[in-house]
Amino acid sequence: QVQLVESGGGLVQPGGSLRLSCAASGSMVRLDAMGWYRQAPGRQRDMVALITTSGATNYADSVKGRFTVSRDNAKNTVYLQMNSLKPEDTAVYYCYGRRTTTSNLTYTYWGRGTQVTVSS
Repeated sequence: QVQLVESGGGLVQPGGSLRLSCAASGSMVRLDAMGWYRQAPGRQRDMVALITTSGATNYADSVKGRFTVSRDNAKNTVYLQMNSLKPEDTAVYYCYGRRTTTSNLTYTYWGRGTQVTVSS
């Protein structure tokens, strides 16, 4: 079983920066994709940024140019550098991991979430 543990959330003023980290532990399977989703109160959980083991990335339009996702494959860790934060970025941020088997079965894993609040 894979566990994903986030850290780095908190309260920041508009225009500020935060860096989230997520470490995978447990049964050390290869996660072909890792990244971040977020969920604001009363809204669905949406993709923020994803990165594959080869470094290919995908971002939500709302965060392009402000957020950067990266990963350390040796440490099974993914990061999210968030700059120029806006109040609308306020949400619980969830770490995400995906494993695809040789039989093309897909397994997904989630962290427990970390709160990010952008407010003056």
